[in-house]
Amino acid sequence: MRLWWFAKSRKAARKLPSAASFRTEIIADVFVPERAEDVRFFSRKLVRPGRLRRFSNKDLREGLLSIFYLVVAAALPVRWWAPICGRVSRFRLKRHMRKEFPAYAAAALAVLGDGIDARKLFEGLLAARHRRRLQLAAHLVAGRWSPTIRLEGLAGLRSALQRGHGAILWCDQFTAQTIIGKRALYEAGIEAHQVSVNTHGISESAFGLRFLNPPLIDVENRFLKSRVVFGRDDTYQVTIRIQKILKQNGVVTMTNTVHAGTTFTEAAMGESGWTHLASAPANFAARGRTALFAMSTFEVVPFIEYRAVLSPELTPEASVSPATDMARDGAKNMTVQAHYILLKRDRLLEALKLYPEQMLTWSRRQRLTEVSDSIGIGMDEGS
Repeated sequence: MRLWWFAKSRKAARKLPSAASFRTEIIADVFVPERAEDVRFFSRKLVRPGRLRRFSNKDLREGLLSIFYLVVAAALPVRWWAPICGRVSRFRLKRHMRKEFPAYAAAALAVLGDGIDARKLFEGLLAARHRRRLQLAAHLVAGRWSPTIRLEGLAGLRSALQRGHGAILWCDQFTAQTIIGKRALYEAGIEAHQVSVNTHGISESAFGLRFLNPPLIDVENRFLKSRVVFGRDDTYQVTIRIQKILKQNGVVTMTNTVHAGTTFTEAAMGESGWTHLASAPANFAARGRTALFAMSTFEVVPFIEYRAVLSPELTPEASVSPATDMARDGAKNMTVQAHYILLKRDRLLEALKLYPEQMLTWSRRQRLTEVSDSIGIGMDEGS
């Protein structure tokens, strides 16, 4: 006799796991003679789609934090905001130390060297994450907050746009980039188009997509000309749209997240670490005459002063020319991409040394083929 409560549920057997399954493969190792180092290209193919969860514990936590920070932004003086974020960030410190800190410390020491205080940086990151939440709340509460935002490197971008072939801003995942970086460009008169995944925001559950993500997206859209949204199945159409924007001499911003696209790269970082960089910005620049810039946005004084920095135009060595026909010269295109990747890596490392505690995700201690843990310490989308 088989008791029903001991039997295996057929419904449970058919139920997909919430996380999607991917297969990652090495496409090529491209050696850059001028740097005496290589860049590894990966493909990331979807094997099994994940199940869209209706609700998660994270949704409840983020919802309560959103309400709390809305009250803080509406009722309390700006000088209290940073101390409040610091205190709230310590409520779950033991859990963060147990689950996230070991990988973070290993990566930070590998990249920045043994002279850093990894725990202090980690605690600073936790506080910066909460300040990021309060930045959103402050924009939702009208008229109470007017920080100083400085944009550096604008002359180089304007000069590149005079050539008439558009520009790509390759943005780092510093905590202030999501909103303040876009606002800095907007206030400088730059009408940017943001490339964004369809799950961008705070949560990827059905509840999060319906209630938690829209306020963030609405605030970001105040400072954008348009948002180019894509899922994994329509990257070709998005590519066509981006090409059209660039042909119209537009400015496209792309955030360095490797989880959205089908390809990404790996390069050495710092003393003995590794970083993963999206390949799409380098790919567009390698096609021809589009200008490519790195962008980092820093919180100089929390809630008081911000600094958005555009790098000088990323330009490979004179001996490396762009591949104008990818279909017939794919290998050459990948070589040019590798040069762009290393130039971007250099800029990222410079920025990282200035404010390492504000970077959401940036490195690991070992190569991707040597370990199976997640990249960096966070999965936040910065677009």
